[in-house]
Amino acid sequence: MRIAIDAMGGDHAPDEIIAGALEVLPQLAQDDQVLLVGPQQTLEAKLAGMTYDKDRLSIVDAPDVIAMDEKPVDSLRKKPRSSIGVLAKLAKLDRADAVISAGNTGACVAAFQMRMRTLPGVNRPGIAVVFPTLTGPVTICDVGANIACKPINLYQYGLMASIYSQYYLGVQNPKVGIMSIGEEEAKGNEIVKKTKDLLRADPRINFVGNVEGRDIFRGVCNVIVCEGFVGNVILKLTEGAVDGLFRAIKAELMQEKPELALMFKPIIMRVYRKHDYNEYGGAPLLGINGTALICHGASKARTIRNAVLTAKNCYTQKINDKIMEYLSEARTSDGEED
Repeated sequence: MRIAIDAMGGDHAPDEIIAGALEVLPQLAQDDQVLLVGPQQTLEAKLAGMTYDKDRLSIVDAPDVIAMDEKPVDSLRKKPRSSIGVLAKLAKLDRADAVISAGNTGACVAAFQMRMRTLPGVNRPGIAVVFPTLTGPVTICDVGANIACKPINLYQYGLMASIYSQYYLGVQNPKVGIMSIGEEEAKGNEIVKKTKDLLRADPRINFVGNVEGRDIFRGVCNVIVCEGFVGNVILKLTEGAVDGLFRAIKAELMQEKPELALMFKPIIMRVYRKHDYNEYGGAPLLGINGTALICHGASKARTIRNAVLTAKNCYTQKINDKIMEYLSEARTSDGEED
């Protein structure tokens, strides 16, 4: 398998990206290859003196870099040889089986959609993030790929995230909910209400109705559907809340008794790791005709290492094949195919 990584994407590129690629290489099969995409001279200078298997880790030159604050489509047009643009082109030309970037999310989504295209029957791709909870993993889709959704987009997010939850995360018959401002049936805007009709009409989706933000960690459902704007707010709010909560616990323990803090440190660290995005690597862009992962902008080496392992698992589990099979069956049942 060939896994291409945007070496210039993220706040800590290229050093942490390179470190992550080197860390994961021994964990991959001998016939797996990692491609670092970025300015060749820069990456060669960084790798100089390092010991690694040069047959399994190579550089693909991409002299331009898209900054995190640049406009996605404009930047791709002005910088056709950017690391994100070249990354997508490698997938399009079948020179990479999976692509990973911690760079500009909008540029990643635009490049992957333009070059790799979407799966047959998929209108818009969605980013699926897994939230760890005491009752099991909860997948939220979308968290930033599409901020102006139509009901068909949200319905397909529910479908694709349900398949991802079942076949990748191992959740049997995942319960699907739609994020709204109340659990009551009448709550929600027109898009939410129309999406509910679509989800409820599909007998293969275990739809449970409206859910609220507090339900994410209460075991109400396994998949939550929402627009990218809402999903991104949920994602960033949760990250801040988790970080703030652990800081508060640490401060209280230290104030009470430093020895108490040391006693509880292993337990706190175990819980923190379960809620740390670095442990989950990247979030798959569901609906793209290929395997594409988008990582947090603050990704460190272990984030990239775990993203590579996630990408390989998604690829080997054939998540896209299962999505296409489901969509094909849905079209057949609707009488659109013979």
